[in-house]
Amino acid sequence: MGLAKELRARRAVSRRRISVAEWADSEGNPFVFFARPISCNDMEALNKKHKNFINNPTLGAMVDLIILKAEHEDGAKCFTAADDRAELMGAETDIISEIAGQMFADIVSAEAHEKN
Repeated sequence: MGLAKELRARRAVSRRRISVAEWADSEGNPFVFFARPISCNDMEALNKKHKNFINNPTLGAMVDLIILKAEHEDGAKCFTAADDRAELMGAETDIISEIAGQMFADIVSAEAHEKN
């Protein structure tokens, strides 16, 4: 095993719980899903599809991020790229932006890091 693989294996990665009140069920329970931290591979894949994703995250890119990362509690994917993308693109922009913001919450920009 290479050093990078060993170091990655040592890191315990917890999933973020994301609750979406606007997508509540008929009983008023919010839709809840989980997302693992965004990896370099995720960023690269999104940037290939959405040029300049890091500096200009479009709503389409945010939807693709949600599809890529959203999991049920058991780890199964919540959404499929083909069917659910069109449905998510029809969602209110503020909901999509809020979810993507929660998914990006752990990422600190270089500028913010330098201020600390």
